[in-house]
Amino acid sequence: MKEDSYLIPANSKKSMLIFGFFTKIDLIIAGVGLLFTLLMMILVQGPNFIQMVMIVLPLLISAFLVMPVPYYHNVLQLILNIYNFIFVNQKSYRWKGWSTSEYDEESK
Repeated sequence: MKEDSYLIPANSKKSMLIFGFFTKIDLIIAGVGLLFTLLMMILVQGPNFIQMVMIVLPLLISAFLVMPVPYYHNVLQLILNIYNFIFVNQKSYRWKGWSTSEYDEESK
């Protein structure tokens, strides 16, 4: 075995995350959702059921986005990866078929 070869453990990237699950932007998103929810709870007096659902919605959305998912550190990262794969990094390959005019001309 070479002296300069080494094995990287599977969970080496996890140590770069806060609490092993979150990045700074994840905590900011969760904090903003919590802040908006608390602010609306203070401002709205005597809410009915529909208003209460609307008040708690920012916290629910932000919690959903930063919730851990297997093989991704959270749902937000999964959504961004899907978006990048489908819309940003999508390559178009033009299929000419088995026989093209260039090939036909060379064979004559």
